[in-house]
Amino acid sequence: MAKIYINGKLYDADESENLLQVCLSAGFNIPYFCWHPLLGSLGACRQCAVTQYNNLQDVKGRLVMSCMTPAKDGSIISINDPESEVFRKSIIEILLTNHPHDCPVCEEGGHCHLQDMTVMTQHNRRSYRFKKRTHKNQYLGSFIKHEMNRCITCYRCVRFYNDYANGSDFGVYGSNNNIYFGRIEDGCLENEHSGNLIELCPTGVFTDKIHSKRYNRKWDMQYGPGICHNCSIGCNISIGERYGEVRRVENRYHEDINHYLICDLGRFGHSHLNLHDRPKNPAYLENQKTLNILNFEQAIDLGSLFFQKYKRVIGIGSIRASIENNFALQDLVGKDNFSNGMSEKEQDCVKLILDFLQNSNVYVPSLKEIESYDLILVIGEDVTHTAPRIALAIRQAVKNKAYKKSEFYGLPKWHSSPINHISEDNKNPLYIMHTHESKLDNIAEWCYFASIDEQVNFSCAIAHELDKRFPKIFNLSNVLKKQASLIANRITVSKKILVVSGSHSFSSSIIQAAINVASAIQCNDANNHVGLTFLTPSANTLGAGIIGGMSIESAIKAFKEKNADAICCMEYDLYRFISKKDVDCLFQNPEKIITIDHQYTDTYQKSGLTLPSTSFAESSGTIINFEGRAQRFFQVYDPIFYDNTNCLFDSWRWLQYIQSKINKTKIYWKNLDDITHAYIKKYPIFQNIIKNEPDSNFRFIDQKVARSPIRYSGRTVLRSNIDIHEPSQPKDINTMFSFSMEGYNQPNKSITHIPFAWFPGWNSPQAWNKFQTRIGKNLISGSSGTHLFKKNEKSKQFCFDSILTFISRSKQHWYVVPYYYLFGNEELTQYSSVIQENIPRSYALMNVLDGIKLGLQDNSTIKFSCLNHDYQLNIRLSKNLCEKQIGLPIGRKGFPIALVGKKITLLQECVT
Repeated sequence: MAKIYINGKLYDADESENLLQVCLSAGFNIPYFCWHPLLGSLGACRQCAVTQYNNLQDVKGRLVMSCMTPAKDGSIISINDPESEVFRKSIIEILLTNHPHDCPVCEEGGHCHLQDMTVMTQHNRRSYRFKKRTHKNQYLGSFIKHEMNRCITCYRCVRFYNDYANGSDFGVYGSNNNIYFGRIEDGCLENEHSGNLIELCPTGVFTDKIHSKRYNRKWDMQYGPGICHNCSIGCNISIGERYGEVRRVENRYHEDINHYLICDLGRFGHSHLNLHDRPKNPAYLENQKTLNILNFEQAIDLGSLFFQKYKRVIGIGSIRASIENNFALQDLVGKDNFSNGMSEKEQDCVKLILDFLQNSNVYVPSLKEIESYDLILVIGEDVTHTAPRIALAIRQAVKNKAYKKSEFYGLPKWHSSPINHISEDNKNPLYIMHTHESKLDNIAEWCYFASIDEQVNFSCAIAHELDKRFPKIFNLSNVLKKQASLIANRITVSKKILVVSGSHSFSSSIIQAAINVASAIQCNDANNHVGLTFLTPSANTLGAGIIGGMSIESAIKAFKEKNADAICCMEYDLYRFISKKDVDCLFQNPEKIITIDHQYTDTYQKSGLTLPSTSFAESSGTIINFEGRAQRFFQVYDPIFYDNTNCLFDSWRWLQYIQSKINKTKIYWKNLDDITHAYIKKYPIFQNIIKNEPDSNFRFIDQKVARSPIRYSGRTVLRSNIDIHEPSQPKDINTMFSFSMEGYNQPNKSITHIPFAWFPGWNSPQAWNKFQTRIGKNLISGSSGTHLFKKNEKSKQFCFDSILTFISRSKQHWYVVPYYYLFGNEELTQYSSVIQENIPRSYALMNVLDGIKLGLQDNSTIKFSCLNHDYQLNIRLSKNLCEKQIGLPIGRKGFPIALVGKKITLLQECVT
């Protein structure tokens, strides 16, 4: 730890940081543009100048760029001396030479880092009187709006997109005063994290095109600290709302998970949450023809009659629903009558994962920790499309060797330019096993494309090479034996090894093989650190797995065989999981099916009784991410405030109302705290949630936490289209937040959930700097969330001696394997209009040799039958997919999960 003088006072400093980081961490305000905690220092903007002195006797000093100057022990700097201030003011005037005078109409206004820094330098008048340079803007797709004339050439965009995210379709062109950042030609940005340009750009060059359609200033939105529900990572997000619509989703800083970045699906896939596109009132389908809209009392009466009429009702929960909602359904129907909605294959995978998380001492890293590993082995996962934020972390891990090399040369980690050059030729090894090509292949040292069963065998061969106590594999080729030995040797000499796998292949054998590899590494050398990461298909897969229940196949079988009389689906679309024929059979008697959901799913529309629930933007609850971290998401707004004719309640409230009506008792779960205490009694594994999460009674200085910025305006017109009289704001009985700007909104160690980042003088996302103990490090309040699984000293040793495989079957018939895309496979975002525009057309993936045998070419059309349903699709040929396999977009509408592993019949070319 170094000691440095800033403005005449002594401060502690980390010598690995530069002066800008140290000063910002100490609470000083220094303007900057090109520097960013993730991207390091480039020294392009020259805005962060300070005066550095040789010693205490030096009165003249010299100007230095604080982002390019290391924080050495004994450094003496001044931020407020006249020379530094004049220099910074002059620099920002130069940067603004060609910047348009369009703050009143710019969509970045009030959210703009450039505005903040201009005010900070006290620049308020321009002397430039000539014609400004102008650029033609580009079309960059459905998500991002481009306004190149606002650029101040800080280079953040290209450094993030190309150097950090490894994008290849964006660049910097021109020279001198004619620099241009964009694509060679108009077109959609291809990188899965392109939306981060909106927050990283300090001006309005890149803005949120979806927000533009229903625009409002940052200070006129109400916010809630949310958790992204689109995959199992659990990225923290800030959801901004106005007039009952989700207008914008931004990154919410969390040191251990998403840090400063979220993927495009999480940022832009939110339009399905908006009120006008969703169910608003209960309905009853009479005689399978007439749809009757119900009021609250009628809905509860019919709901209670439903459960009283039928002796045994199967409750089908959901992996996309919160723990609270799943528990309430289980409590109503009984544990023996509850299904968590998973297929048998998925349940097998999740049970293995949960057993491992609870009983193994193999480390499960956070997303941010993944970046620190020096060898990564991916088994059976297309990480870019199933967990894009982890794919981005893997890309950083591969580059980590460059940082170690830079230490050898005495280069600090923040000096980005030389480190980027070093990283081109110095990469950590990444090995990938998958059924076909993926977007991470371009940085992998070696890829193995094979069937699931062959991947399992090869993984087990690696485990045996590491530790001979693990089962030996006899049917490998000499080439694969040699490669398994090579990978095992590389693992042995590596210090930190990460194994990544998951359940997207719906193969428990893959899970077992990944556990064997991790266990073998741990047994092989105690000096090696090994981590194991499992990815699951939905936001709360692990939470639903803990609550348990029968598989969806067992639930449907019980209903078909008349062992059950009726079904209650809660936030669940049957068509997504089982075959269309089987679901259609169920709906021959729609009066026996009740559905609670917040989207017009096929199941919802066909059910006899439907109850509209709130979405995760309109409710509060708990979900568990891939590492076993329970995280709370919080209601952003009350939909009934905007229209009291809406009859919308949390799913658990609907179920509680029905249960109290049946039992003729009072409501005993009055708020979120009550139901949390209830499920903790039955599932003690959740007990730390209530210890670590603030309850509804939390106050700071006798105040709730504000959901809106202090400049929040227009409150009196929020309901003027309904009533000119201003009603009082809704009362949030579930959480510690207020539905207004009234309340606490500053950084504090007691407030772990931050609705939005704002600090006096810092209106842009750079305001997160003020909420951190050190810039780019932990929040003042610490990382939110509760790890459920504690490692025991007497942990279970995992070693699967016999792993079931079916290599012989793939040689006989055609079988279905899944493929995934970022847009189109996640359930909820398929209802988002802008995501629908970006979903690739469905196709069948086929091996090139199979195509040649059938006389097919790319985009030829084939037809086939599977699960009693006929398909007709164009094909896309792959050099890597195994023969006799057909890849289908599992999870997309028309492609239920039940297809995975099923036999295809009657496959032939479709001649038009």
